[in-house]
Amino acid sequence: MTTYQDIFEGISGGRVLDVATGSGGFIHILIDNLKNFSEIIGIDTAERFEGVFNESFQDIPTIHFANMDAAKMDFDDASFDMVCIANSIHHLDPKSVLIEMMRVLKMGGYFIVSEMYCDNQTETQMSHVLLHHWWAAVDRANGIVHNETYQRSNIIKLVTDLGLSRIGWHDVSHLEDDPKSDEIIQQLDPVIDRYIQRSEGYPDLQATGEELRRRVREVGFHGATNLIGIGIKDFS
Repeated sequence: MTTYQDIFEGISGGRVLDVATGSGGFIHILIDNLKNFSEIIGIDTAERFEGVFNESFQDIPTIHFANMDAAKMDFDDASFDMVCIANSIHHLDPKSVLIEMMRVLKMGGYFIVSEMYCDNQTETQMSHVLLHHWWAAVDRANGIVHNETYQRSNIIKLVTDLGLSRIGWHDVSHLEDDPKSDEIIQQLDPVIDRYIQRSEGYPDLQATGEELRRRVREVGFHGATNLIGIGIKDFS
C-alpha cells in the first residue's frame, strides 16, 4: 500500500502554495511528510476557513492563509517551488485554475494534484462516492458550485495536458479500518442530518440522504481512493 510518506519523503518543498486550502487539511499531510519547506501559503475564496486555519497552524509562523481567487492569483510569475491542489478541482473551473498554478510555479518546481475519483472503488468506498455526489447535488440545489468527482482517467488527462515532465501517479487508500464501526456512524450521521436539513424543499434529495444512511450501516464506509499526481515544470 502506497503511503504519503512513500510519496513525499525526501522532497524539499521550498516555498509552497496550497490552492483551495480550506482549513489546511492537505498542508498537514505535507508538513508531516516533506523533507522540509521554507514557507507554505494556503489560499481559499471562503473567508470562513481563515480562523480555523490560523488556529491549526498558530505554532508554525511560516504557514499563512490568504483569501484569494485561485483563477486570478495575486502572486508574481514563478514565485513558488511547489504548488498543490487537493480534493478541490471538482469545485472549480479546473483548466483555468491549473493554468494559473503553472504560471506561479518556478521552472523545476513540483506540481501536485490529489483528488478522489469515482470509478474502480470497492463497495465500501462507493458509500463515500455516493455520499459525496449527494452532497454535491444538495450544494448545487442551494446555488453552490460542487460537481461530482471525476473518473481516474479524467484527472490524469487534466494534469498531463499541462505539459509537465516526469509525472508520477500514486493511488492512496485506507481500507484497514472497520467499515461498520460505531465511530464511522457517529461521524457521518450528523453530516447526513445537516445535508438533509439543507435539502428542505427537495424531497427526492432528502430521501436519497436517508437511503445513504442505511447504506452506510448495511454496506459500510471507507474513504475513496485518492489519485496523487506529481510532475515537474520543465519545458526544456
